Formats: sequence, structure tokens, C-alpha cells
Amino acid sequence: MDYTNKKLLILCGNVVHVKVVKAAKEMGVYTIVTDSLPIEEAPAKAIADEALYINVLDVDALVEYCKENKVDGVINFCNDIGQIPQQQICERLGLPCFGNAEQFRLLTDKLAFKDMCKKYGVDIIPEYFEEDIENDKIEYPVLVKPGISRGSRGQSICNNKDELIEGIKKAKHESSNSKVIIEKYMGEYQDFTMSYLIKDSVAYLTRTADRYRGNVEDSLNRQSICSISPSKFTATYIQNVHKKVKNALVGIGLTNAPVFMQGFIDGDKVRFYDPGLRFPGAEYETLLHKATGINLMKELIKLSLGGEISTYDGKLAKAYELDGKLSIQLLVCARGGKIAQFDGLDEISKHPDVVTVAQRYFVGEEVPQTGDVKQRVCEIVLLADKENAKNAVKEIQSKLIVTDENGENMLVSQFDADIL
Repeated sequence: MDYTNKKLLILCGNVVHVKVVKAAKEMGVYTIVTDSLPIEEAPAKAIADEALYINVLDVDALVEYCKENKVDGVINFCNDIGQIPQQQICERLGLPCFGNAEQFRLLTDKLAFKDMCKKYGVDIIPEYFEEDIENDKIEYPVLVKPGISRGSRGQSICNNKDELIEGIKKAKHESSNSKVIIEKYMGEYQDFTMSYLIKDSVAYLTRTADRYRGNVEDSLNRQSICSISPSKFTATYIQNVHKKVKNALVGIGLTNAPVFMQGFIDGDKVRFYDPGLRFPGAEYETLLHKATGINLMKELIKLSLGGEISTYDGKLAKAYELDGKLSIQLLVCARGGKIAQFDGLDEISKHPDVVTVAQRYFVGEEVPQTGDVKQRVCEIVLLADKENAKNAVKEIQSKLIVTDENGENMLVSQFDADIL
């Protein structure tokens, strides 16, 4: 299929969507990026063929724009907020989409996702209900979160009844369906992520990853500071969980789509808690392409424009192995304060194992003490031989300097390279 001059509407213009625009342009596609942000805050708009300022939630306005401008496809790559609008726009215009309304519901509504998992024998985190509060059936600590929300917004770790009651109020406020989920707190368990690309109703495992979170004392214990692929639990996952998840994804009728799911390792089980009919917002696609030649970004663009996914001569079946390499995504965080010095990234970018470097804050800017992704000051992505990975990370960490106006180090919750 020739994609030259096909028009693609890309939902959201933040920095992670720059690679969507670049991949589409390489295919000859005319790119249109939309959200309500000014171009200064939406880097993907700056390089797109056309920038719109229509909020991704304004489905009516986007449908009218697509009709008037003869748009050929709509893509939401990794944003929670863009999933349902993508499906609704595509359905109303008769455009290709990753799934139908029910499939998107099952993989965006966390309560519906839990029910789907139960149906197919996929393990989930032990859960409680609001009536269990008064019956004293809850074993603390628990995590309370919105039924549908963006990322970790509205989540609270609750250690007693009073905290839980307040946590429920907070979660309901952030939940787009006013429902909440109360689960056993799995803070001490290993966080695990996996992704699939489904082609013609066959689910190909494209990624497994171990996610490491920040320190409690830095209030970053719910934020990822590092992601490593392949996961050290890959063999366990394939042996005990892989078949159940594939059966679930194909069982709900997905035929050509990206899917990601997050969970916790619990012995030989993975207890899942978060799904998406999309890929996660990271640089894994870039790493996979560099390691294997498989370009997942272009495959999603093909799907969005009515094309077919390539199997890369069978290589897609073993994509998650990264051809024996190790991918490391360092998500560097800083404590709150004003940055007076930010050095080392230029030298780090020249390291032979470094694939990409992205700086989020600059000298003179204020880092908020929010306990979330807003404290992330830069991202450094490596692809290394397994035997060299530990030394590479340590070398990179030693070169990075971020200090405040008093000359004090601002970096917190740095990843422990000895884990590698």
C-alpha cells in the first residue's frame, strides 16, 4: 500500500509523539497534530505538516475537521486520554481503528478489565469493596484509585480506615466514571510490563519489562525511575501467563492492535492492574528498531491508515528478546527547587550505548515537589550488551550533575545499577 500524501491525525502533541510524526513523514504521510496546547508546549506540532488546537476530547469538532479535510486515519499512540476519542472519531468516520467501543471499554475501564481477566483466568490484585470498610474486612495497607483516570492521578496508599475514606473521595473526584477500585497494596512486589502487537488475531509478544520505582522518602514510590527489557521474569511469564493473556486478547475479538498491560510479579503469577489499547509512553519502539529492525511505530501508522502489519520474516515472534540486548530507560528525577546547574547530557549523548536523551527541565526552571512525573528532569535511553550494561549506567550517572542555587545536589531516587 502506498501511504504517500495520506492524511494522519495524531492525537496529542507532547514530546513522545515526535517519533510518530517522524515515522509518518518517512512514509510520505501528511501529518496533523492536535491538542489544546500552544506549539511551545507541544513539540510534535512544531515538526508536523499541520498543527491544530482542538482538544482531543472534543470529538465533534475533530470529526468535522476530518470530514472537511479528508483525513485518512487517526492515531493515539500512548496517551490514556486519547484512547476513547480515537475510537469514537474512527467509528463515526468509518476509519480503521485498533478496536471497537466494547474492546476499548475492556482495556480502559479498570473495573471492566478486572472482569475480563477473571473470565479468562488471568490473575489480578486481590480487591475490596466499599462495604468492606464498615465490615472491617480490609487488611491494610491498600491502594485506592479511580475506575477510569489518567496515569496515577487520584491514587492513594491508605494505612487505616480514615485514610481510606479520604482516599475514596479523592479517587471519585478524579474518576471519569465516579467509580473506585480498592486493592491490596503491592508496593513490595516487582512491577512488570508487557506489550503485544496483534496481527490477524495472533498476539505477538513484543516487550517484557521490569519497572523500578522511586524511594518512599522521596515520595516517588509510585513513579517509575527505570525500565529494563527484557524482564528477568520473561521465562516465568511465557511459561505460566502468556497463553492466558493471548486467549483473553483474542477472545475479546481483537484482530489488529497494540496492547499493553502492567502488573506485579507474585511467585509464578502476574497480577495485572492496568491495561491499554495502545503502547506505553516510552522509547521502547526506538530501541526495538535499533536492535532488530522491527519498526513498531510504522506498523501502528499502517494500521491507522488501513494497511497491514509486517511479520518481518518471522522475527516478530521473538521481538521481545531484543536480539540478546538489554534496553535500559533511566527516568531521572530531582527534588523540588530551582535548577542552577544542569550538566553532563551532551557528553552522555555521545556514549556508544546511549540511543536517546531528552531533557525536560533547564537551568533557571523550578522543579515542583509533587511526588509524580513532574519531578522527572530528563530521560536517558540505552541499548547495551548485557555484560556491559551495569558499567554503562554507572558511567552515565557519574557524569550527570543537577544542582540548586546553593550548589546542593538535586537528584533523588537514582536507579541502583548493581541490580543489573
